[in-house]
Amino acid sequence: MPLTILSDSDVKEVLHSLDRQDVEVLLSSLREALHEYSTGTSTDGACSGNQPERTVIESGKGNTTLFMPSTSSSGIGMKVVTLATAYRPHSPITSLNGTPPKIQNNTNTTPQGALTLMGSDGKPFGFLNAEELTAFRTALASSLLVARRRKVKNIVVFGVGKQAYWHIRLALLLHGSTIKQVQFINRSFSDRAKECMRAFIGHDGETKEKEGWAGCKFAMMTRDYGEYERMVKEQIRQADVIFTTTPSTAVLFDATILTNTEGRKKGRLIVAVGSYTKEMIEVPPELLVQATKKHGGGHHFHKHAEEGGVIIVDTLSCVSQTGELTQAGIKEVQTVELGELVMLERMDSDDDSLLTPTDSPPTEPTLEPLTPIDGKQPKSLSSIFGTSSPSTSTSQTPSRRSSFKLHKRSSSTSTPPPTLNHHRTNSTSSSGTRKKKSKKQTEREHEMCRWLATGNVVYKSVGMGLMDLVVGSDLVALARGRGVGVVVEGF
Repeated sequence: MPLTILSDSDVKEVLHSLDRQDVEVLLSSLREALHEYSTGTSTDGACSGNQPERTVIESGKGNTTLFMPSTSSSGIGMKVVTLATAYRPHSPITSLNGTPPKIQNNTNTTPQGALTLMGSDGKPFGFLNAEELTAFRTALASSLLVARRRKVKNIVVFGVGKQAYWHIRLALLLHGSTIKQVQFINRSFSDRAKECMRAFIGHDGETKEKEGWAGCKFAMMTRDYGEYERMVKEQIRQADVIFTTTPSTAVLFDATILTNTEGRKKGRLIVAVGSYTKEMIEVPPELLVQATKKHGGGHHFHKHAEEGGVIIVDTLSCVSQTGELTQAGIKEVQTVELGELVMLERMDSDDDSLLTPTDSPPTEPTLEPLTPIDGKQPKSLSSIFGTSSPSTSTSQTPSRRSSFKLHKRSSSTSTPPPTLNHHRTNSTSSSGTRKKKSKKQTEREHEMCRWLATGNVVYKSVGMGLMDLVVGSDLVALARGRGVGVVVEGF
């Protein structure tokens, strides 16, 4: 079997050449894998029960090294990356005083390492530099939610590193025709910040026109601004999507900006990907508590956007591994894995296409907003997920609604989804064609679709080795097709 070796520059060459069609293919592949991870049986290679635990080693120099093994139906992956010390504020703050943390200037926090890819027989077929890949695959997973949003006009992003870049770059690919402003917020106007701004402002004009964001405005805000706190509040309130991409040890903004009456009027998608330990925190715990409150029916005097009653996570490990969820006291029963939601948009459709971003009401019934009945606001989606008590065993967590089972693990009744590529077991009829889904969505699933498209949604990610395996394998295939990298025959 030939071994394809992709250096950092090779990975960048492939990633920066992707168009929307390429991204849709990558999203479909990742969507299938995450769905299988969350709902598959023990016979499915990507099922969560088949994924080895990652190992974390803290060095005496303050660095953190992660060993992230993964498996799928036809492959094995091992990523080893080292991350620099977390951002440390000069003086700790609480999430109530509204003062963003002062951050020390320290070393680059971009993960450094490599990903090794092997077939199910253990034969290596890919070896990739993981620096750019790690940021890209995290942003690609976030894009599964970004693509579902009905309105993406104003974006706020905390940080200017690779995570920030790829989250914005993919958002522009998916929603370029509707995005009008991107506001970066960083601790200082550093060389890295300037480089990030130049990457978008100086982007190829023809590509901007083709993707629809030629008129998009990009701005940078730092703590040096005289009215920083007021401007941050205004930008966050106006945002349709908020990305937080910094390994900070203090919250990045005052919780009341979004938890008070005015802040709750607008539906937003909040994507938090920067923190990865209990000591790190970006999003105020009060915001997570608000998002998971159980709201009953009846009249609400103050109008507010739809709440889901749960936090979306890439893996249930987020509950015990991240500062946001641990400090907010979030339990597993208050979360739902991304893989349990990604297939909803396809329940009533035979195609794999993404939602078409638009500011006008979509034609698909699953994306229509909830309509108040008799002057009453619609119920929170917490009524959909129910009020089951937390389970001490992840594999035995009970279902919280009848038609859409959450935290399902190794159930013998689960039917694996049809696949799109070589990463998972092929699901075809005897004639070799894909079986089409005939299942119709329930009203509860319709409500979840509407919440994902227009409501207040919080997504927390720590990253998984499975993401690296799936995306890395696809990048190797793309690189081979484009003649990028070094191929060692008969390795």
